[in-house]
Amino acid sequence: MSRTQARFVALWSRSGGARAEAVYIDLTQCYREPVRHYHTLRHVRRCLRDLDLARSVIPDPDVVELALWCHDVIYVPGARDNEQRSADWFRRWADDRILVRDRICDIILATKHTCVPDGLDDRFACDIDLAVLGVPRSRFREDGGRLRAERPDLDDRAYDLHERTILGSLLARPRLYYTDFFHARCEKRARDNLTWRLGLPMPE
Repeated sequence: MSRTQARFVALWSRSGGARAEAVYIDLTQCYREPVRHYHTLRHVRRCLRDLDLARSVIPDPDVVELALWCHDVIYVPGARDNEQRSADWFRRWADDRILVRDRICDIILATKHTCVPDGLDDRFACDIDLAVLGVPRSRFREDGGRLRAERPDLDDRAYDLHERTILGSLLARPRLYYTDFFHARCEKRARDNLTWRLGLPMPE
C-alpha cells in the first residue's frame, strides 16, 4: 500500500467510513481519467501538503482533508456541476456511517469559489484549493498548460476569453485568500501571477 493510499484509508476509517480500500480504488480511477491533466491526484497531493502546513490552525482538519480528497473526484471539462456531482459521489460512499457527511458535502460545494464561505473550515478548503496560484512563476505557467490541455473543445480564442473571465474575477476580489494563514503565505505572489497572466501592469 502506498503512503498516499494508507493516508486516505486511515482518514476514511477513523471518520467512520466503511470499505476504505474500495473507495480509494474508485477515487483514484476517477482522478486518472485520460481527460485530466490538472485535476488529478497530483493536485490532491499538493492540497494535502498545504493542509499539513496549516493543520494546527484549522478547526477540523480531518473534515477539510476529506473534502479536499473528494472535491474534484468528478470532473467533466466545461461542466458547471462538477462540485455537486463530486459531493454526490462522496455522499454515496459515505452513506450514513460518516456522521459529518453533510458538512463535508458543504465544503466540497464551497470549492466552486462563487461566494465567501461562512465557516472557517470551508475557507481553509477554498484557500488550499487556490494555493497553487501562489507558486513560483514557472510552476504557475506549467499549471496553466495543464488546465489548457483539459479543454481541447475550445479553440485558443475561446479559451483565452474563458481563462480571462475566471482569473479576472479572482484578481478583482479584495482578498484572494480568506484565511490569514494563506493570505500571508500566498496573496502577493498569487496576485503577481494573475496580473502577469492577464498582461496587466504589475503593481508597484
